[in-house]
Amino acid sequence: MSKLAESTARVNRGVCKSVNGCGCLSIEAKKAAIPEECESIDEMKQYLDAHVRGQLCPNCEEVIMNELGKNLFYTAALCNILGLNLYDVFIHEYKKASALGIFNLT
Repeated sequence: MSKLAESTARVNRGVCKSVNGCGCLSIEAKKAAIPEECESIDEMKQYLDAHVRGQLCPNCEEVIMNELGKNLFYTAALCNILGLNLYDVFIHEYKKASALGIFNLT
């Protein structure tokens, strides 16, 4: 569990370094301005934003891919130790997200 937590922190650090160190990404976060006259969730989606600008440079992409790979490895290892099937965990989460339908806002 400590290795999984450490790898999660390394993924976060890699993304932050791509913003603060390299500069290939930027984050422009602000409160979404959704007009009151929006009548549907589909209409509201057009006002949502991921707030991430730019594209990962090859170096940052490699770093983050390596860190995400380690994170997946430790997640799989924890699943194995606990007798859980990683695929079943993924499908379970996918079904929960899919059940939200339009409320998933993706």
